[in-house]
Amino acid sequence: MTRDDPVTTNPDHYRVLWENERVRVLDYLDVPGTETTPHDHPDTVMVTLTDFRRHLVSDEAGVDVELKAGRAVWLPAQRHAGINIGDTPTHTILIELKGENLTTDSPALGPDLR
Repeated sequence: MTRDDPVTTNPDHYRVLWENERVRVLDYLDVPGTETTPHDHPDTVMVTLTDFRRHLVSDEAGVDVELKAGRAVWLPAQRHAGINIGDTPTHTILIELKGENLTTDSPALGPDLR
């Protein structure tokens, strides 16, 4: 399966902070109204640096996500596009897990907020 890497599809918003053979750490930053193009994430831990509101969409669904700064949440492997629907920038750190069993065929959309 070909993966649409967010660093390639949305280079104005995603940048690699650090990477090794097991993880890749990304910085994501946008402003209100920013829309991203469709891209894929493997299983990921997302750490929020700002409060934000986003609308995420995939082929199957759409979901609004609102998170406070200082949260760490699980983001299961997924393909989505998003738009900042809030009044503040979205700033997050994403720790992507690497491994052969990871897939973006999951029906999940958005973070697991449990």
